[in-house]
Amino acid sequence: MTDLTICDSLKSGISELFTCTEHGDFQRIRTPFLYPDGDNIDLFCKTDGDTVTITDLAETVRWLHAQSASSSKRSTKQRQLIEDTCLTHGVELYRGMILGRCRPGDSFAMVVTRVAQAAVRVSDLWFTFKTRTVESITDEVADCLADKKLPFTRFEKLAGRSGRAWAIDFHVRSPFRSSLVSVLKTSNRSSARPIVEHTVAAWYDLNHLAAGPEGLNFISLFDDTSDVWSDEDFKLVEPLSIISRWSRPDEFVNILSEVAS
Repeated sequence: MTDLTICDSLKSGISELFTCTEHGDFQRIRTPFLYPDGDNIDLFCKTDGDTVTITDLAETVRWLHAQSASSSKRSTKQRQLIEDTCLTHGVELYRGMILGRCRPGDSFAMVVTRVAQAAVRVSDLWFTFKTRTVESITDEVADCLADKKLPFTRFEKLAGRSGRAWAIDFHVRSPFRSSLVSVLKTSNRSSARPIVEHTVAAWYDLNHLAAGPEGLNFISLFDDTSDVWSDEDFKLVEPLSIISRWSRPDEFVNILSEVAS
């Protein structure tokens, strides 16, 4: 194959990978780029005077949200990653939509490529969320507390009745009553029970801190985004603490903010 044939084949072949069809008020471009689950990334074009707007109509952000059971809202860190990705590729993020504008003199193909590439990179953030380390779970909880303006201290060491010092993930202060939060997290089912037993031991040894008019609430926050916990795990900590699940962050915040006793 000659160099000329290679270039000609590339030009004709790439154009065939994109298809364009009418889609209501838009023209839909089906790109060869894929979301991590294998679905094609579609872009939508609309002309306004001399400017063509190319957008994914927020489908990428919706897709990313649908893959996460951990929150009804993205964490601060996740939002920042999405915004940084869009900035890197020279596109705008507006109401969840990734969009670019093709103005007179611009290359339409280049704008389409930028928007499509940004959509690929944003959807690829799923791999970051999916394979996040155990430590990053507590980072997400910290982001949630900061967003809700709940003052907290991380990894505070408290002395138990036995004399042992326990490092608790969060000491959170609210107008009603302060709370100690232990985040139970693992992706390994065989590690789940030892983690629960450690938490039970900590709550039992620290239970003198729950006494008195300013006694602390004990909250066991399970990272249930991984299916590793059994009913017995929950039952073990229930007599000593309030159970919360990270898949229900609003419920967790309500416990911290509203419980008075």
